Amino acid sequence: MNTKFNLVELFVPVILNMFFISIKIKGNKGDTVNFYPAELKKDDNRAEQKATGSPYYFTYILKGEGVESWTPKFSYYGFRYVEVRGAHPESYTGNSSLPRILDMKLEHISNSSPRIGHFKTSYQLFNRIDTLIDWAIRSNYVSLLTDCPHREKLGWLEQVYLMGGSVHYNYDVYHTLCKQIDDMIAAQTPDGLVPDIAPEYTVFWEWFRDSPEWGSACIQVPYLVYKWYGDTDILERSWNMMERYACYLRDTSVNHIVDHGLGDWFDLGPERPGIAQLTPRSLTGTALYYSDVKLLSEMAAILGKTGEQRMYEVWAGEIKEAFNRTFLDPETKVYSTGSQTAISMPLVLGLVDEEDKTTVFQTLVESIEKDNKALTAGDIGFHYLVKALQENGGAQLLYEMNARDDVPGYGYQLKKGATALTESWQAMPIVSNNHLMLGHLMEWFYSGLGGIGQTDRSIGFREIRIAPQMVGDIQQTSTSFETPYGMVKCEWKKYEKGLKMVVEIPVNTSALVEIPVNEGQTITEGGRQLCKGNNMTITETKEGIRIVRAGSGTYTFRIE
Repeated sequence: MNTKFNLVELFVPVILNMFFISIKIKGNKGDTVNFYPAELKKDDNRAEQKATGSPYYFTYILKGEGVESWTPKFSYYGFRYVEVRGAHPESYTGNSSLPRILDMKLEHISNSSPRIGHFKTSYQLFNRIDTLIDWAIRSNYVSLLTDCPHREKLGWLEQVYLMGGSVHYNYDVYHTLCKQIDDMIAAQTPDGLVPDIAPEYTVFWEWFRDSPEWGSACIQVPYLVYKWYGDTDILERSWNMMERYACYLRDTSVNHIVDHGLGDWFDLGPERPGIAQLTPRSLTGTALYYSDVKLLSEMAAILGKTGEQRMYEVWAGEIKEAFNRTFLDPETKVYSTGSQTAISMPLVLGLVDEEDKTTVFQTLVESIEKDNKALTAGDIGFHYLVKALQENGGAQLLYEMNARDDVPGYGYQLKKGATALTESWQAMPIVSNNHLMLGHLMEWFYSGLGGIGQTDRSIGFREIRIAPQMVGDIQQTSTSFETPYGMVKCEWKKYEKGLKMVVEIPVNTSALVEIPVNEGQTITEGGRQLCKGNNMTITETKEGIRIVRAGSGTYTFRIE
């Protein structure tokens, strides 16, 4: 209680991330009470709004008619604390004519998209990280996918596709993504630019309006909607926008090198985070330019646009040649600065020649180990770092990078008291502490630890791939996800003598199930030794893995 400011501090037992207040109050007609929400507190316990928009407050003017109830209806603001000016709590025993707050609740709202995914593991830090990221998703999923729920609430486009997998494994985002595609179509300028935000409620300057890593969402997102939901109509509807944006990138490039924009935003370098520090923006911009044109070639084939398919295929080849000529050291096989982002993006996006992949991946491992296995990739690059490690045998290293709290990262944020994913790896108090970007590890929880994905040729999860990555000290993991065909589940648990895997495959689909097995171990399913029949076919055996094709149904595998 601070009488100078008529301040009331109210806290919830578990500090979460709220949007509204709901009060019951009693006082005199005309009494005015202001409520200041905040993510953080100042040293004197007052609301700290420096990083989230100031001044922001809810105001209630009393009618003076007994107990009054009120909730704001026209605005929201992400917060963990509320500073109240002009009222006392009901428990206040001093003499005062100020109104009394009889009850106060903190409320959260989010998009009505159904929850379709669940993840749980025996490793509690990863459960906490999953919750940390999920709070950021829920807080930034009120209408479209926004960056933060307070100072901006804008649809920054890079996170729509880079964080798309994490969100998609948890929520049905089909209608949301279709809406955001329509917003991008509406926001595109006559010269083909797709701005960094859509809807474009405000026009930013320079790179904050024109960054290829952001604008590329106009090509990346329609492709994801097709892959996840099998919707070809969205490709037709987006085609003109996608072609015009690819031409815009070509026209703003020099010999197919795109050198403008924000680059690997908020990477972890020696300076305060912001515009990329460790990786040239020309590398990230050109890598996305290549990916855009390559996807256009694939989508043209899907739509039967034979001439366009060939044109974009040739065009993509020209970009790849220019990219490797500019950024790859032919002797060391190191890309550019050798940062986590500089190596991961070429690996994942197909810019590395097949014969160089093993060597280039080793340069990535060496780069990570040189940095003491600490995270340095930013908003753009971390998505590709996760995928590069997951897809090239580096899952154990990915685990080691994130199963810690001694360097900036997820565990570090939790140790500093974060209750939602923060804007910076360091959980800096001068930037947002409830931000959607940087949550890419959640996608690995589902597709890596949980092992749920689809094969490269599959559309809409018609052909599922189950390939759990059992790393570190994790003893068990349970993951489920509602595909367009129904629920798919993968649960695994280690025992002293072996392993148990329970897999559920929905109707009208098939799955390739990768079962880890060591020399001398046997695999049983339903108590019988694994063999052909019983709705299964053994398709391949490779070192440490037995691959089984299975139809719909529930299977219990034991490896002993």
